[in-house]
Amino acid sequence: MEMGWRWDFAIEILPGMLLATLNTILAAGVGYAIALVVGLLFLVGQRTPFKFVNIINREIVEFIRSTPLLIQLFFVYFVLPQFGITLSAWVCGMITIGLHFGTYLSEVYRGALEGVPKSQWEACRALNFSTIYTYRRIVLPQAFPIAIPGMGNYLVGIFKDTPLLSTIGVAELFHAATAVGGYHYRYLEPYTLVGIIFLTLSIPAAMWVRKLERDVNISQGKIKK
Repeated sequence: MEMGWRWDFAIEILPGMLLATLNTILAAGVGYAIALVVGLLFLVGQRTPFKFVNIINREIVEFIRSTPLLIQLFFVYFVLPQFGITLSAWVCGMITIGLHFGTYLSEVYRGALEGVPKSQWEACRALNFSTIYTYRRIVLPQAFPIAIPGMGNYLVGIFKDTPLLSTIGVAELFHAATAVGGYHYRYLEPYTLVGIIFLTLSIPAAMWVRKLERDVNISQGKIKK
């Protein structure tokens, strides 16, 4: 086997790697969308007037946050079929990523809500605003800028964790690189391309999140242009 970098081989496999990148982006996007919703559900579970529900919700969140994503993937994909629940690798991956990162986003939401000054809540109660109006017009516009950094970080985190989906057969970027390397007995070029592609996408995504945070703060007059 020829040692060293081969540009001709790298160029040959690049189109297939870029095609697999689309699956990776799709997986990250779908997983993040699920996580956003799951995070809201966990947040609601933390703020119910029923103490028992709050405790159960908190324990579930801590359990998911304290166990590795890889173990959760294996459990959903390999263990659930023993109980009659059989899902495709893609569906298992999306559900697991959504649940896993949803627990982290629920904490981001909670921190953002707690970052709104208590005087705002007290003023809304004094003015007899409804709960929906209070959240929609007063609280959420102030909480959203606080939540942006955390939400953006977990978006990038989901994207970087998508290679774990290859362990259950999801045809994302890392899975494609492994397949190419195994077929040609060359791993230098495919794995290097994986690193370059992830770097090329992650850095602009992080920059976009910082710009979004700054634009929101400017629109609210918190910082000057």
